[in-house]
Amino acid sequence: MAAANPAPKALIDKIAALPKDRISEVEDFVDFISQREQDRALAHAVRDAPIPTLAAVWNNPEDDAYDAL
Repeated sequence: MAAANPAPKALIDKIAALPKDRISEVEDFVDFISQREQDRALAHAVRDAPIPTLAAVWNNPEDDAYDAL
């Protein structure tokens, strides 16, 4: 059974023991995971960016009546 969170050295040793073509696959997969994390971070930043800017528009006394709905 594999460790839940292998040490980086152990992971490097496992990768180094693979055939050359498999190492390329591992590299592609790591690149994929890295890109996915970057994409998620960007999506969250884009989603959250307007919140402070629009807070004054959303939270104003004129619209308090709508808060009760």
